[in-house]
Amino acid sequence: MHLTLRQLEIFIAVADCGSTSAAATHIALSQSAISGALNEFESLLGIRLFDRAGKRLVINETGRALLPQARVTLESARQIERQFGVGLPVSAQVQAPVSIRLGASTTIGNYLVPGMVAAYLRAAPLARVEVEIGNTRDVASAVARMEVDLGLIEGPCHEPDLHVEHWMDDEMVIVAAPGYLWPRESAHDKQDDEAVHVRPAVLPEQPITPMVLRQACWLLREQGSGTRETVEQALLPHLDHFESAMYLGSSEAIKQAAAAGLGVTCLSRSAVQDFVAAGRLMILHTALPRIERRFYLIRHRARILSPALSQFIGMRSAELENGDGQPSSAAQQSAL
Repeated sequence: MHLTLRQLEIFIAVADCGSTSAAATHIALSQSAISGALNEFESLLGIRLFDRAGKRLVINETGRALLPQARVTLESARQIERQFGVGLPVSAQVQAPVSIRLGASTTIGNYLVPGMVAAYLRAAPLARVEVEIGNTRDVASAVARMEVDLGLIEGPCHEPDLHVEHWMDDEMVIVAAPGYLWPRESAHDKQDDEAVHVRPAVLPEQPITPMVLRQACWLLREQGSGTRETVEQALLPHLDHFESAMYLGSSEAIKQAAAAGLGVTCLSRSAVQDFVAAGRLMILHTALPRIERRFYLIRHRARILSPALSQFIGMRSAELENGDGQPSSAAQQSAL
């Protein structure tokens, strides 16, 4: 960049005042400084902007064509100064507007981020927040390419250029529709030794066994999903395999499919709490250990966590609440 805002300011002042001496008075510079800056500006452009008539400077056709553009450019710079309180004492400065670009994996983006954004915009009404939602792999790639400022993901990150830190804990629950028809299993009649089919007994007061769970139709996320990775790592050591599975591209689609009775699934409690409260899904009592996972905050190693980004991330402590309005155990974790 070779042009300066000072050169534009001097050019406009001379055009408005008609002489370097009057322009010097207008912008509080010496006449020699005005003349020197104007000559340098014309030399830089390689063309005269004024005709000299004695001590008067009359703007020519080239100068007239440039003048509106110069005014717009200078006014834009002044607007930026006013916007950020440049030149004002600290006590008089207003909060500068910011634009945050956030990447979030599906569960976080759909169920946790909206409350955070709402809280942040109440505290910083001039801010803009853009959210891109994808699976964990997509979000990590976007952060690595610096297309977003931060990423919030549900699974491990394998990008070497990213800084990864624990953000919060999340509980996973196994759910199904209250009227879900469990698949029949084979048994043998003691009298004729012929195979017959019976439905496994699934009683609310009794934990569902791994064998029964294995035979269910499982509703799972696509490859690359943090939820999919967590579910497989948590369940397959106990179930060995899923005898039947259906793959869907979002947690919302899985939740709707489960409520329609298409199968059993394991999702974040935050994702299903509304359907559980409405009686469309029920949390199954199983013989499996409690399933928990970590959510992670990721950013490029070259990106510094600014005060605005830190404030945004801090919004989760107050905003992540469960269905009855009380903070969940995950939301009570300390902010970053």
